[in-house]
Amino acid sequence: MACEREFQIGVLLTFVIIWTPMFVLTYCPFQDFLDHSVSTLQFNHINAITITIQSLHLLHHPLSHTTTFASTMIQSNPPLMHHYGALVRNSAEPKQAKSFNLQNPSAVDACDLPLIDLGALKSSNERDKRACTAAICKAASEWGFFQVVNHGISHDLLRKMRNEQMKLFEVPFEKKITCGLLNNPYRWGTPTATRSSHFSWSEAFHIPLTMISEAASWGEFSSLREAINEFAPAMLEVSRLLASILAQNLGYPKDAVEKLCDAGTCFLRLNHYPCCPKSKEEIFGLVPHTDSDFLTILYQDQVGGLQLMKDSKWVAVKPNPDALIVNIGDLFQAWSNDEYRSVEHKVVANDKMERYSVAYFLCPFNNTVINGCKGPSVYRKFTFGEYRHQIQEDVKKIGHKIGLSRFKL
Repeated sequence: MACEREFQIGVLLTFVIIWTPMFVLTYCPFQDFLDHSVSTLQFNHINAITITIQSLHLLHHPLSHTTTFASTMIQSNPPLMHHYGALVRNSAEPKQAKSFNLQNPSAVDACDLPLIDLGALKSSNERDKRACTAAICKAASEWGFFQVVNHGISHDLLRKMRNEQMKLFEVPFEKKITCGLLNNPYRWGTPTATRSSHFSWSEAFHIPLTMISEAASWGEFSSLREAINEFAPAMLEVSRLLASILAQNLGYPKDAVEKLCDAGTCFLRLNHYPCCPKSKEEIFGLVPHTDSDFLTILYQDQVGGLQLMKDSKWVAVKPNPDALIVNIGDLFQAWSNDEYRSVEHKVVANDKMERYSVAYFLCPFNNTVINGCKGPSVYRKFTFGEYRHQIQEDVKKIGHKIGLSRFKL
């Protein structure tokens, strides 16, 4: 049995060593990748290179060392501490904590986001409809975030999506990085991070929804595909409803956003935040960022950890089991000439409980021109493709997104 195990480990390491460079050459590190992914969770190929280099080094040592390395990979899923332990340990140094300006969550106020009942939009009472519409636009302007209930997505479907998501992340790490699911959309950690303020203690599958119909891409995860096939259209319907209300408030036609975004231009991101051995005030689950879409709809569990910037300070969002969270993206802020706000937000790591969430990103076609409404434009005209490219360039050169300020007049 021992010989058989040694042979299996040798085969695994050989596979990683031989095929990782081919994966790196085949896929562009920024292909179909929004800024929230680029700046926090790079393609797993970079991580695979690290594993390969370590594997090559270990081949010069007795097999017992190789077995230890392999068991480390298996025991930690993903092996965040194994690869980023130095960053995590250094985060506790007072000097670094001060320079990173990380706030202690005990000093962060908890908030109830504006709660909007979308059921009012189906009311026969026109006053109720107008009040609901006004509440959506007010929340988009004052908060950039709000919650919606009676959104039309059943609890059964939400539970089904969560169960499939959890099953996916329970797959062993070495399988997640090599399974080939959907052309390898798996990301973990932050390979470019040089300090803890740039590091995200999390893993994710970033899924282009153009690929839902490609059954061959899902392999053994066909039940996940079935769940997404139900979940994604339901999220698209909610996002289009909200976008149409926000667009009409700006003077655009009701279907303006719908013409720019379809099921194939949007993305779904499955997030998992493992327990972090460091206390949550020292490590991010997801670094502070804004989203580069029109709007995002988030389905999260009840663990908590999401924080947003409100009145120049971080506030913690209280989970609501009946609500979906909606936030405005950069494109809507530019489109509205800053009437709507794309707000910086983050996730803080948790040292006791793991966290799951699913984010739906309402994105337009790459050639969509973003131009401000209502008077002189705050930003110059740009396409969505141009905006994404600029973010990618900034991340490569300086390590983080700059965003809309690049396009301000």
